[in-house]
Amino acid sequence: MAAPTELLAAWEIGLTLPASSAQRAALLHALARPGRAADELLGVPVGTRDAELLGLRAALFGDILSVRIGCPACGADLEFDVDATGLAATAPEAEPEPLTDGDWTVRFRLPTPADLLAVRDQAAEDPRRGLAARLVLEARRGDRAVRADRLPERVVHLLAEAVAAADPAADISFAMACPDCGAQVRTQLDIATYLWDELDSWARTTLADVHALASSYGWTEPDVLALSPLRRRYYLELAGHG
Repeated sequence: MAAPTELLAAWEIGLTLPASSAQRAALLHALARPGRAADELLGVPVGTRDAELLGLRAALFGDILSVRIGCPACGADLEFDVDATGLAATAPEAEPEPLTDGDWTVRFRLPTPADLLAVRDQAAEDPRRGLAARLVLEARRGDRAVRADRLPERVVHLLAEAVAAADPAADISFAMACPDCGAQVRTQLDIATYLWDELDSWARTTLADVHALASSYGWTEPDVLALSPLRRRYYLELAGHG
C-alpha cells in the first residue's frame, strides 16, 4: 500500500489537474500499480483500471462504499452502502467477439484510458463516434470494408452495447426505487472521482493533524506521518485536539 508521503504527493499533483479528469484517474492508477510506466497504465482496458482502483480504495479506506444520490423525481436523498469486493469481479474479455448484425460484422477492441483522453481532446466531435472510430479494428458490410468513421448510427449504438458487455467493470451502475415516491433511480459509480474525493478529505485531515501536532510538540511532518493512525489520534487527544 502507498505510504502517506506518496499519497500526499499524489494529492498535491492532483490539485493542479481538472476536476473529475482522466488525468486524476491516471494519477490514482499509478498508486495502484507502483513502478509501472505511464504508457502501460494508459493502455489497459478501462474496466481493468477501475478494478484496480477499487482494490486501492479497499486497501486505503476499506471495502464498503457509501453512495448518496438524489431522486430526480422528488429530490429525496438516497443513501446506501455497497461492498466493493464484488463490483469488479468480472474480468474484461481479452479478445471480444465481433459484433454481428444483419450483414454487418465489426471487430473491435476494448477502450483504454488513452482512448478516453484522446476523445476528450477532440471536443468538437461526437465523443461516441470518436471513441467508436478508435475501437474498430475492422468493419465490413457483406464483402465491403467500411471506414470506422463512416458507421451508421445504429451500428455505433450496437457497438457501444457490445463494448459494455465485454467489459462490464467499466460501467458500474446501481438502480433502485426511491422509498419516498417509488421512482426508479439509476446512478453510475465513477470510482476514480469517488476515490479522489476520499483522498482529498484524508489529505486535508492529515495535514490538519500535522499542523496540530507540530504546534503542540514541535514535530516535523515526517515525524507525524511516521506515527500509526491510532498513535496519532492518541497524541491529538493528549494535546487537546481530539
